[in-house]
Amino acid sequence: MRKEDCYFLGTITRTHGLQGNVILKLDTDQPEMYDKLTSIFLEINGLLVPFFVDKQQWQKGDTKIISFKNSSEALVNQSIGKGVYLPLSTLPPLTGKKFYYHEVIGFEIREDDGKSCGSIVAINDMTAQNYFILDLGGKEIIIPIIRDWILEVNREEKFIKMELPEGLMDVFLIPSKKDE
Repeated sequence: MRKEDCYFLGTITRTHGLQGNVILKLDTDQPEMYDKLTSIFLEINGLLVPFFVDKQQWQKGDTKIISFKNSSEALVNQSIGKGVYLPLSTLPPLTGKKFYYHEVIGFEIREDDGKSCGSIVAINDMTAQNYFILDLGGKEIIIPIIRDWILEVNREEKFIKMELPEGLMDVFLIPSKKDE
């Protein structure tokens, strides 16, 4: 399994008890989607390695206690601190104005009048306000991801139409190194 064919689900944070259990901290706003995990992939030395889940139970909110099939102390210790991934094919398809961040990379952002704001080259989700990073003719632009601003997600033509406040494009234009 290749990492680009998967999405990040969470991290194995620590052991739990003496029975070979580990704590999986999910990085999702819908933990209920992961009630019945049968297998996961752990990133070990840059490779995704499959682990099969034997038992699992919710500890609280977004944290699960899991044990692996054919588990050993070495296997459990090797899993601590590792990123957990699942194949993209396990995600349910979204419709309407909802989208997964990975699926809109390369989409064009258009204002409600049809004017192009650039193409999405990355999405920053490491800040309190997530935002699109766009390329518009070699200029980098950031646009906050605010659901109320999104008018349409067109998966066929690969664009997102947004109602942007007047002047936003000027405020969020990031000067390139040669402009400084």
